[in-house]
Amino acid sequence: MHAMDKNLDPEACYRALQARDPRFDGVFYVGVLSTGIYCRPICSAGPPKFENCIFLPSAAAAQQLGFRPCLRCRPELSPGIAGWRGTATTVSRALYLISDGALNDGGVDELADRLGVTARHLRRLFQRHLGATPISVAQTHRILFAKKLLGESSLTVTEIAMAAGFGSIRRFNSVMQRVFGMPPSRLRRLAEPEPNGTTGISLKLPFSPPYDWQAMIDFLALRAIPGVETVESGRYLRTFAIEGACGSVAVKLGGDNYLLATIWTSNVAALGGIIGRLRRLFDLDADMTAIDTHLMADPALAVRVLSRPGVRVPGAWDEFELAVRAVLGQQISVRAATTLAGRLADLAGGSLEPRMRAPEIDLHRLFPTPAELARADLTRTGIVASRAQTLHNLAHAMLDDPRLLRPFESLDATVEKLVSVPGLGPWTAQYIAMRALREPDAFPASDLGLLRALEDFNGRPTPAQVSSRAEGWRPWRAYGAMRLWAQPSVDHR
Repeated sequence: MHAMDKNLDPEACYRALQARDPRFDGVFYVGVLSTGIYCRPICSAGPPKFENCIFLPSAAAAQQLGFRPCLRCRPELSPGIAGWRGTATTVSRALYLISDGALNDGGVDELADRLGVTARHLRRLFQRHLGATPISVAQTHRILFAKKLLGESSLTVTEIAMAAGFGSIRRFNSVMQRVFGMPPSRLRRLAEPEPNGTTGISLKLPFSPPYDWQAMIDFLALRAIPGVETVESGRYLRTFAIEGACGSVAVKLGGDNYLLATIWTSNVAALGGIIGRLRRLFDLDADMTAIDTHLMADPALAVRVLSRPGVRVPGAWDEFELAVRAVLGQQISVRAATTLAGRLADLAGGSLEPRMRAPEIDLHRLFPTPAELARADLTRTGIVASRAQTLHNLAHAMLDDPRLLRPFESLDATVEKLVSVPGLGPWTAQYIAMRALREPDAFPASDLGLLRALEDFNGRPTPAQVSSRAEGWRPWRAYGAMRLWAQPSVDHR
């Protein structure tokens, strides 16, 4: 049989399917011609005959061809939006926006405009890399997210239809019947989800191992904004206010291939956006096997990778919050910047009502919006005047252009746009691109921590020398930087 993507070798895919190799979960799907069902490569069912298989680059491609999702291996549990873990930059940015609901209300033309490409070019990229149109990908994302909620939550069918972005319960029932061959109520009976009750909505966030969870929460713990977020007993917790909803979320390592998120929200319609933000914050869609293998070509990184595989790049819950945090961190210690961030939240942020707070954790502040920060008197927080002015510049720039902190064309174009804000230099722009905008090749070459980590018997390298060395890490320089931060020194014995 054949593969729809020229990068998928049918024979290699079939061997991975026979071995149920988890490293290929999300890399490809198999459509079974004899049953009309599509599966993940780790499906526990016996592998079909080779001649009955068609190998596909995404879940959306499978559904666009009329295949139904397997009820045994559950494609909705595959890592990544609608099951895709590619590296095409424009496609990745488009999926980021789709996961935020960009196609729930807008069209492909508007999405393409936000990415700086034509709609025709965007459709061509989607067809080349995912074998499906942007609309099909968005629809598959909604369907699989709804299936996930049916299987893991006790939300009502109406609430799930809202949370998954369907316009009406009638349309939701119709689509689920067409795709799965049964109504949502029957899908729920098959899954028998655990009741959530008053303990919040608990959902699994799958990823492909390896994942160094300790490195992730250690990094976030040092930078947690008092009153807004915290790390406690291996859990990350925070407050939020998005899409007309407010609440709290707690995340912990749930198993070998998933995190477990518990969400308290005032509006279930925001669940899709919440999950999307969590996936970006915890970098759940990265193919760490490929990234670590590539970085090991550099001896300084190889010893680090072997010591701690799966070190990921922490993202951001909110782009503006991260940008503010980056500005506060200019030329001062991480601890001092964290203290200032807490004062800023107390001064300008809102308060979260008690019923939406995570139990037994004193998180009560909401991080200020650009409008709230723009009108705040920051001198009361102890922030130096020049930095306070930069924060005001950033807030006003966000009010003038709400898309300022969104994926924008190329990395160079993104950095150029950010440094146009007075007070944002190259280091800050690269750091924002790296964490808030999920640019895998962003690299703050002048960072003192990176320079120290690469110091050897010849002395400390210059930023230019570090940049030159990091050329070999492309297109994952951000992961190289994160390794050096997480492992400033290693035992070479």
